[in-house]
Amino acid sequence: MRFELDDDLRAARDLAERIFADQASVERVKAAEAAGGFDRKLWQVLAEAGALGIPLPESAGGSGMGLLGLVTLLEQQGRRVAGVPLWPALTAASAVARFGGSAQVERLLPAFVDGSTILTAAIEGTVGRPVAARAVPDGDGLRLHGDLGPVPAAAVADAVVVAAGLESGEITVVVLPKSREGVVVTEVEVTSRESYANVTLDGARVSTTDVLSGDGREILAYLRRCARIALSSVQIGVCGEALRMTAAYTSERIQFGRPLSTNQAVAMRAADAYLDVEQIRLTTQRAAWLADAGRERESEAAALVAKWWASRAGLRVVHATQHLHGGIGADVDYPIHRYFLWGRQIAFSLGSAEATAAELGDVLETLDAETMIGAAS
Repeated sequence: MRFELDDDLRAARDLAERIFADQASVERVKAAEAAGGFDRKLWQVLAEAGALGIPLPESAGGSGMGLLGLVTLLEQQGRRVAGVPLWPALTAASAVARFGGSAQVERLLPAFVDGSTILTAAIEGTVGRPVAARAVPDGDGLRLHGDLGPVPAAAVADAVVVAAGLESGEITVVVLPKSREGVVVTEVEVTSRESYANVTLDGARVSTTDVLSGDGREILAYLRRCARIALSSVQIGVCGEALRMTAAYTSERIQFGRPLSTNQAVAMRAADAYLDVEQIRLTTQRAAWLADAGRERESEAAALVAKWWASRAGLRVVHATQHLHGGIGADVDYPIHRYFLWGRQIAFSLGSAEATAAELGDVLETLDAETMIGAAS
């Protein structure tokens, strides 16, 4: 199966490639890390170029390129390990565009597309609970409680999309302004040096105008599917660029009178890494294509496959590329080390490949059952 980018997606890719090449030099990335992991100037450049709206529907002020547009954009970010919270912000914005009412969309998304409002999402659960937050009815609104753990870009975001569980077992998804009383944000350091913060909710109140409409479990499933595809997309760029840098280094590094790349063991390990990168790319593009085609049940399984490859193979690639740099690969000031850190951060954020495989098995079993019921009827 081959996925060819159409003219619009190629134009989006070229635009993103130029912006990140110009605005995300190694010096700029280091400066962003020192300032908390967020390059605000780059964020504004992306907004002014219309890049923040690439995957969003035209009705919400975007370019209507869907999740394939998201993949195209985030791969270019990964190539430069640029300190902007694109994947959590676009995951949250995509959910608002799909499930938000007209007033919510008008209030949030134009400001998001022009870069003046930053969104993020907190959608992970805890042991025994599908979500970390709990919601308690309070008049015509809800009070939110819980420790959301490390949330990407929470330190710089204006609002967080939060999934919370009700005592009845239902799930609700809300857009919570960070300025609300009862929202406590504490910055934390993570492996990739991106902007992250712990978020604790102590009775933060939301009204009905903050709640996304529809089945909360469906919205949560959509958020997680988008996040998996988005993180896998960044991993394509991280691993692909790390491999390109490694190919250049081993071709130029002379040892025992010949380039390292002529060593069979080096060539074979690099070839294995190349196959891993292409597997991440293929499975991620397929998941995005299925979602854009409206085949969401198939996309759910495909996103888990992409997640598995981005986690398992992503770790293999960044380990291989660092090892093939030899001693210089362990130098924290050398660029390849940063790709190693990003690759590990993405893999840890996605979760273990074993847990993903177990979840995929459950999804495939459900799909098989649905297919059999459909055939019988």
